Amino acid sequence: MRELKYFVACTVDGYIAAEDGSIDAFLNDGYYFADLFESFPETCPGHLREALGVRGENKQFDDILMGRKTYEAGLKAGVTDPYPTLKQYVFSSTMKESPDDNVTLVSESAAELVAGLKDEAGKDIWLAGGASLATSLFSEGLVDELILKVNPVVLGSGIPLFSGTVEQTRLELTDSRIFKGGVPMLRYRVKR
Repeated sequence: MRELKYFVACTVDGYIAAEDGSIDAFLNDGYYFADLFESFPETCPGHLREALGVRGENKQFDDILMGRKTYEAGLKAGVTDPYPTLKQYVFSSTMKESPDDNVTLVSESAAELVAGLKDEAGKDIWLAGGASLATSLFSEGLVDELILKVNPVVLGSGIPLFSGTVEQTRLELTDSRIFKGGVPMLRYRVKR
């Protein structure tokens, strides 16, 4: 069975973006990205792969799940197919159609779709954001692991890791490493 992994960059105070959705305060260090994309090449957006020299097959994930706001961050820059090496799902109750044939728009039950994806063969499933989608899937018991890239910044406010209430849940730290640029990556197994 495949696992759903909430793999996201956040700040020390637990925000995945500023209130306006920007991530300008996050580290833009070349060493960090080279190290990150060596381990997780499929997390490099398609329009940046050639410029950054990212090649190779997917190592960790076959599918990506995004909330509407996460997807729209790239869409505003004209990127309709952000992760062409992955099967892409965007969850929204307000979008009427997908801007790209390679992006599946989902407006019905996220939990039902994700439960079905987890039963399929293949690599794991990447939950890239947003906070509302993460809250929903976490509350349904579908998130197996949190992988947090903790940027050394405090925003004070913004879009939190989870929006809304989630039950108190124990996590087990299974791995930690520090990327060359100084960003720690913490891997937590969700204990149920």
